[in-house]
Formats: sequence, C-alpha cells, structure tokens
Amino acid sequence: MGVLSAFMKGITRLNDFVGRGIALLVFVMFAFLLLEVGFRYLFNSPTVWTNELTQLLFGVYAVMSGGYIMAHRGHVNVDLIHSHLAPRKRAFLDIITSVVFFIFTLALLWFGIEMARDSMSSWETSFSAWNPPIWPVKLAIPVGTGLLVLQGLVKLLEDIAIAFNLDYYRPSEQAEEEEEYL
Repeated sequence: MGVLSAFMKGITRLNDFVGRGIALLVFVMFAFLLLEVGFRYLFNSPTVWTNELTQLLFGVYAVMSGGYIMAHRGHVNVDLIHSHLAPRKRAFLDIITSVVFFIFTLALLWFGIEMARDSMSSWETSFSAWNPPIWPVKLAIPVGTGLLVLQGLVKLLEDIAIAFNLDYYRPSEQAEEEEEYL
C-alpha cells in the first residue's frame, strides 16, 4: 500500500497547494472591484475591463477549487441517511454513489477538453469592448476538473479502505504530520 498511499498523499497535497494558491484570487478580485468603485464614483470614469476581468477570474477560481474543497470535505452532502450511518456503512454508500460523481466529472472533463481545445485553436476572445482572451479560462475547466477527478479517486480509495478495513493513508494523518512541524 506504500505506492498507493504516496499517490493519495501526492494528489491531496497537489490539490491543497492549488486550492491555497487559487484562494488568493479573492483578494485580486476584491482589489479590482474596489478599483472600479473608486474610478466610477470618485473620478466619474468607470473602467471597461474590471468587471469582465473579475468575472473571468471568478470562473477560474470556481473551477480550480473543486479538488481542494473535496480534499477538505467541503462539498455539500444530503445528510438524511449519510450522517446516521456507521463509518463503514457510510463508506459503502459513498462507493455506490461515487458512480454518479465519476459519470458527471468525466463527462465534464471530456467536454471541457474539447471546449478548451476549440477555444485555444482560435485564440478565442470575449468580443466585448475590452476583448480579452478567454481561452485561458476555458483551459482551466479541464485542468480543474482533472484535479477534482483525481481527488475523487483518492476519496474512493479511502472509502474502499474504510469499507473493507484496509490500512491506508488518511487525510487526518497529514494534518497531524503538519502540526508536528509547526
């Protein structure tokens, strides 16, 4: 299980790194919106680009954060049954429902790759007054979805290990390891 544990740790650390980095976009978006408010109301000179750039950055923020959110168990669950089950039964239920997760995310990955490829081949722009390139935002869709699929695979492996009482790497162990170094 050493290679599998290393894979699971690596994916979780990658998503943690990407998520923490992408979280900084909130400050960038905030600064751009404040800049727009300042130009609009203090100088009576609104910009053409700040709102559109903020929307594009938010798109990247939204699609790139999925793996991080899954690694930290932040996605919304319907807890009617799930919260009342023992950990092993919960893991079995998660294994069964992971089929739906993988159907959706793999379809999103497939169509996201096609959309990004088409967008990049024509160096697609927004056709607005500012006309920025939007292909980087479309490229973020398959990249972010790929990270989410990989983290979903880690979650599935964890659920299999819990359901069948196997020894494996748990994300809580990583948190304990990091606390030792602080």
